[in-house]
Amino acid sequence: MNRYVSPGVLKEVLQAFSSDTEVVDIHTILPVRAIGKTVKASHKYQQIACSIREIGIVEPPVVCRDKQRQGTYLLLDGHLRIEVLKELGETQVECLLALDDESFTYNKRISRLSAIQEQRMIAKAIERNVPKEKIAKALNINTRSLLRKAALVDGICDEVVALLKDKICPMATFDVLRKMLPIRQIEAAELLINANNYSVGYASAILAGTPQAQLVDTARPKRMKGMTAEALSRMESELAKLQQAINSIQDTYGQDHLYLTIARGYLAKLVGNPKIVKYLEKHHPEFLSEFKKIVEMTSTTGTD
Repeated sequence: MNRYVSPGVLKEVLQAFSSDTEVVDIHTILPVRAIGKTVKASHKYQQIACSIREIGIVEPPVVCRDKQRQGTYLLLDGHLRIEVLKELGETQVECLLALDDESFTYNKRISRLSAIQEQRMIAKAIERNVPKEKIAKALNINTRSLLRKAALVDGICDEVVALLKDKICPMATFDVLRKMLPIRQIEAAELLINANNYSVGYASAILAGTPQAQLVDTARPKRMKGMTAEALSRMESELAKLQQAINSIQDTYGQDHLYLTIARGYLAKLVGNPKIVKYLEKHHPEFLSEFKKIVEMTSTTGTD
């Protein structure tokens, strides 16, 4: 039974960070790791540098006071940002002040930006009349690539956009989906999600298995390197059977899972009854061993 705990005996919850940011001299910030030449040559570093040059610091670095040396700070998060500021000749930076030297910050488990989320961000900036050249520089890409990203969902139906909005899909995968009619795009997106595979190769395989009538350009025959027309036709048939099997499993999965859970609970009661166990041991020992295996299962998928 859970014991009631009075709120009065609980300790006060302390803040991990100061409520306000603080402007700190960069030379007083001590990094806890070195930034090598390889890191500085990376795309990520160059992208951060371009972003800071164009729009400044978006996310303040995280520092804490050095308890050993007064007037200095330990850098917990933001090493690349600080390094870029040093290269730009900046002397001060606005920082978030941590109240402990804990390096596990809110930034440690940040999610990567999906292609569709990035497209929406770019489209919103363009809609607000931000110059395309400025956006491209901030993202460290050329204007042509920016326009391609902005047009990512052109020709993609709304249902597919909703399905893939938080998935890390390559841009080329959307180019493949764009060749299909909307209903087939939805089926293809569901196949990608079920397989947890958003690669261009897998999307191209789905395209190869798509009937000609479900393509945008029905008059243009599909061509894939190293595959004959007969192989493409066979792939269409096999992919259709696979998709039918997946849909069938999805339709009955919830009901099947409920039945299995109920059956497992019933068998647990049987195995927990000494008289029944004694009877099974004497007359049907093979049943008893199987019943025990089912009861000991921690997952209805058959894996522990």
